[in-house]
Amino acid sequence: MTTTETTEQTTVLITGANKGLGLEAARRLAGHGWKVFLGSRDEGRGRAAADKLAADGADVVMVPLDVTSEESVADAVRLVREHTDRLDVLINNAGAPGRAVPPAEATAEEIHSVYDTNVYGPVRVTHAFLPLLQKAGNPRVVMVSSGGGSFAVVTDPEQPVSAMHELAYSSSKAALNMITVRYAQALPHIKFNVATPGEVANRTFAATDMNRHTGQLTVTEGTDSILRLAMLDADGPSGIFVDRLGPIAW
Repeated sequence: MTTTETTEQTTVLITGANKGLGLEAARRLAGHGWKVFLGSRDEGRGRAAADKLAADGADVVMVPLDVTSEESVADAVRLVREHTDRLDVLINNAGAPGRAVPPAEATAEEIHSVYDTNVYGPVRVTHAFLPLLQKAGNPRVVMVSSGGGSFAVVTDPEQPVSAMHELAYSSSKAALNMITVRYAQALPHIKFNVATPGEVANRTFAATDMNRHTGQLTVTEGTDSILRLAMLDADGPSGIFVDRLGPIAW
């Protein structure tokens, strides 16, 4: 039996959900009857996004959420607790691209600002919501990463990302991948998995604000991997890295 077939409404929190992949994942999961907690650092944009989803029939609650702020994350937990006693799915989607600073010019400060969102952010949010996740029957955590965080992809000269010389973004996603595996190993009752919105084999990625909409895949195609992991059955895998075509190399 899949999670969407149970009688109890499935709950999901998505960070960075006021636009792009996060908003599309929210729209699609709401379409399955899920209750969506739409996390957004910008309250105005988050409210507008939530109102639009609600107008289309979604059960959605806007959650002000800045993943770089411990206080904001704590406030988000309190708000979610007002609506539910458990969280079935957490999608750590909020991300920062960095400024693609060449390695010779990169500073620790530049890297830190990207890590604060892409690495420390998911740790802050996951840690804060673990008590609610642990009360769910089939809890799942989806980390939205990138093919740029794969050593196999970055060291393949046929992959465009191999020629994108920067330190912050790719290394932050590699760190996120390792963090996810370690969570999966330590907490086997929760499924922790990694999704990339691109197609590694076809060297393509999804068009979003982060890449100035230069990607070849639609935002809907980009969320296929995220939804696959969010909707895993109780006997589904943990500690895997997938794109919309299937498992990819770390």
